[in-house]
Amino acid sequence: MQKRWVVKEAPDAAKVQNLADSLNISRTLAAILCQREICTFEEAKAYFRPSLQDLHDPFLLKDMDKAVDRLVNALHRQERILIYGDYDVDGTTSVALVFRFLQPYFQDRIEYYIPDRYAEGYGISFQGIDWAQENGFSLIISLDCGVKSIDKIAYANERNIDFIICDHHLPDDQLPQAVAVLDAKRSDCPYPYKELSGCGVGFKFMQAFSLHQGYDLEPLYQLLDLVVVSIAADIVPITGENRVLAYHGLQRMNNADLLRPGLEALKELADLRSELDITQIVFGFAPRINAAGRMGDAKRSVAMLLAKTKEEAFEVAQNINISNSERRGHDTSITKEALQMIEEDDFLRNARSTVLFKENWHKGVVGIVASRCIEKYYRPTIILTESNGKATGSARSVHGFDVHQAILACSDLLDQFGGHMYAAGLTLPVENVPAFREKFEQIVASTILEEQLVPMVEIDMPLEFHQIRPNFFNILKQMEPLGPGNMAPVFMSTCVYDTGSARVVGDAHLKLRLTQDGDISFDAIAFGMAEYYPRIQKGIPFDVCYCIEENVFRGNVTLQLRIKDIRFQE
Repeated sequence: MQKRWVVKEAPDAAKVQNLADSLNISRTLAAILCQREICTFEEAKAYFRPSLQDLHDPFLLKDMDKAVDRLVNALHRQERILIYGDYDVDGTTSVALVFRFLQPYFQDRIEYYIPDRYAEGYGISFQGIDWAQENGFSLIISLDCGVKSIDKIAYANERNIDFIICDHHLPDDQLPQAVAVLDAKRSDCPYPYKELSGCGVGFKFMQAFSLHQGYDLEPLYQLLDLVVVSIAADIVPITGENRVLAYHGLQRMNNADLLRPGLEALKELADLRSELDITQIVFGFAPRINAAGRMGDAKRSVAMLLAKTKEEAFEVAQNINISNSERRGHDTSITKEALQMIEEDDFLRNARSTVLFKENWHKGVVGIVASRCIEKYYRPTIILTESNGKATGSARSVHGFDVHQAILACSDLLDQFGGHMYAAGLTLPVENVPAFREKFEQIVASTILEEQLVPMVEIDMPLEFHQIRPNFFNILKQMEPLGPGNMAPVFMSTCVYDTGSARVVGDAHLKLRLTQDGDISFDAIAFGMAEYYPRIQKGIPFDVCYCIEENVFRGNVTLQLRIKDIRFQE
């Protein structure tokens, strides 16, 4: 698929030079930092050495005082409280964190609840509230959900059950009538950082509770591994406070003595042997944790994360791993079927959006299938299936296009929807699917830009191969944790060629040894780019954009270029 190369705008030259001098680094590295709005020595210090002391005051979150007061009252009155969370990674890590932290104080008066994806659907459910009432719970703390559950909270209020909502999704103009609604995205919330994960909001609640009660914060910091898993899996920006939380969470995960039994079990099952980073959490941990909710009961994920022994954790993790294997089978077969539906339909092939519906597709993988379809047909995509008599599914978007706003424009055809710019969920009557498909296509076609229909590679800097040295890479490595908002720097080098070692590996990938001037060469890997092999083999020069990474092979560590795209010079 053709990609659009976009080189970032060069930052102010004076700022770059000042930073380079103050840090004693190259202008290239200083420019990359300035692009990320790190332009002074103090900003660089905070960036390269994230400190828990830099975390914001949790009481800056609107309603935090009300939330803490209600929790303290529940503690004093010996009330039963229920920790309620969504069935995805963010929800289950949130529940595990808050449950584990509060359990010593509430003992057997605390329980957790994860709704069934198929019987109850996303978020707070009437069934869950009924279960809470039947079992004598008078306070529910909802995590990663609830900010739009106006009717559900009203239902709970009628039954004398209070709610504290901890969410990070964009709320509507009207908020639920809960005791407290903790969400930095509230229009009236002064909290300085708006991009916390759901688990991050739960962490801030427990931080505030600890400060109010005068508790030592160390037991809470011991749960930061759960926070970094949520940050990575939920694809929230790794900037500001999230970066501090992720940095310290990864430190715990990479300390064998501190690694939580449940995460240790997942690490072994995913066969992850090197130091853990955000990417490994996204591809190694998150699918397995998610699989429990996609293919069965997400409570298994919470149980695994709360396990106190390796043996207990492995028993649950192995079952979850089996669920993940089942998920991959559904994912592969449904993706194949979805792509075939597009290829065989003239309208779908040429549309600006994709909306597909089939009543027997597995509800647990439709979001994954939407992402897979975008890899082939780069455009906003919605995959729907039938569940409980309704069409329900997931939407995924392309760079720069707000799919949530496009769905909002079709809300007259929907029962419910929610999400954010790049991902959303929705439910509608089955008979409305054709009209929704037509209206959604009209909205997308009239608002999407031509350039948004072409995948983009954003390039930080042009670079010459002779600039790539171990000390240069060592600074790059200190930019971790990397992820949205703080992506691994992408470089562009022109007029490079293979030294003669190019070969196709695994049918679709290229293994190369690239040089620019004949003096310095680097190993390179280009996934899914085997089509370029014939021209590369002939020695034709080309331009390349790439990230620099370490390649560990048989104990040897070398620098390798991970190719993002190849463009031949005309």
